[in-house]
Amino acid sequence: MSIKITLPDGSVKEHEEGIMLLDVAKDISEGLARAVVGAKVNGELKGLQEKLNDDAEVSFVKFEDKEGKEIFWHTSSHIMAAAIQRLFPETKFAIGPAIENGFYYDLDSEHKFSQEDLEKIEAEMKKIVKEGYRLERVELPREEALAMFEEKNDIYKVEIINELPEGSVISLYKLGDFVDLCRGPHLLDVKKVKAIKLLSVAGAYWRGDEKNKMLQRIYGISFDKKKNLDEYLERLEEAKKRDHRKLGKELDLFSMHEEGPGFPFFHPKGMIVRNELENFWKAEHEKRGYGEIKTPVILSESLWHQSGHWDHYQENMYFTKIDDQDYAIKPMNCPGGILVYKSNMHSYKELPLKYAELGLVHRHELSGTLHGLMRVRSFTQDDAHIFMLQSQIKEEIKKVIDLCDYIYSVFGFKYTVELSTRPEDFMGEV
Repeated sequence: MSIKITLPDGSVKEHEEGIMLLDVAKDISEGLARAVVGAKVNGELKGLQEKLNDDAEVSFVKFEDKEGKEIFWHTSSHIMAAAIQRLFPETKFAIGPAIENGFYYDLDSEHKFSQEDLEKIEAEMKKIVKEGYRLERVELPREEALAMFEEKNDIYKVEIINELPEGSVISLYKLGDFVDLCRGPHLLDVKKVKAIKLLSVAGAYWRGDEKNKMLQRIYGISFDKKKNLDEYLERLEEAKKRDHRKLGKELDLFSMHEEGPGFPFFHPKGMIVRNELENFWKAEHEKRGYGEIKTPVILSESLWHQSGHWDHYQENMYFTKIDDQDYAIKPMNCPGGILVYKSNMHSYKELPLKYAELGLVHRHELSGTLHGLMRVRSFTQDDAHIFMLQSQIKEEIKKVIDLCDYIYSVFGFKYTVELSTRPEDFMGEV
């Protein structure tokens, strides 16, 4: 039986049902088949080893494409896992996805991985690439896949499979002796991975939950050409020189201490910079009709129930007791700003009322996610609340966008804009 394949230029090719995507690419040109790393089938990313059984729209992706990098780096995480299985066979494997810049794999091992180990793993990965394996996709019934991973005592894969509905078809990928539970897609041929570098080891809780076991996470990156890796590593070194944590220490601006993990300490020189930024912020808000307010850091727990934060955010909040009453350290400024508005009666003639606040907030972040001043547990948030008539909404939104654009432009920040809509568990009413 033949199927019709529509290409991006609108041309249609007919092939036999069950044709591999690689063979579709070869039919277009051998050069294309050598250059591509995967395909999009009706908008869904697929590996070249996957087959077509129905009419479809097909476009191919290369390493240069975002989707191509995703396939390339996801496959590289499997190559790393296969190397680790050879060198450290007692290791249990959790998950190994592609990320924005490379890949990682979370590992459960009694062995503490060192920089020397990363070099050994990297060498073994290169050996696996030279051996020239093709990744084979296998689909099994849920119960059969579950039994296979239970027999291997692969506890993390078992947990994942157990959460899938009964009757699910489970996809696995085989890379030599290494078999992994995975949706894919992956490269067909590992020889496309020409350059590999393992970068670091970090701790990571299983599924990001601090109640779960702390695993070891190995980060890496790979490229289709050694030249591209060399350029990336050079950019990485340049970025390290400009790392704000390094500059903060060298310029004596701020410090971080074990006595307060995630809570920055600003030094006198750092306060000069901070105060100048705040003075600029205050002047620009005053020009635009904002009045500055300051609200308490600690407010009653009942307020957070009323605002809805308790139901949606309590796991990220800190709590305390005062005179046997329950209080919370604020993670957001909104309830305080609304209490200021409620403290007086207001006429519609006063609107819009604009309150601006540099509010100190505290949020519980996992220790493994803390990163200098970029990811902390206490920070001062540029916040504002505008109370207005419905007829004023359009104009005030335009003014807010203008203010944001001006401040970003002053500092040369490039930015993108996205529209956030309400999720299913949104708070408030229309």
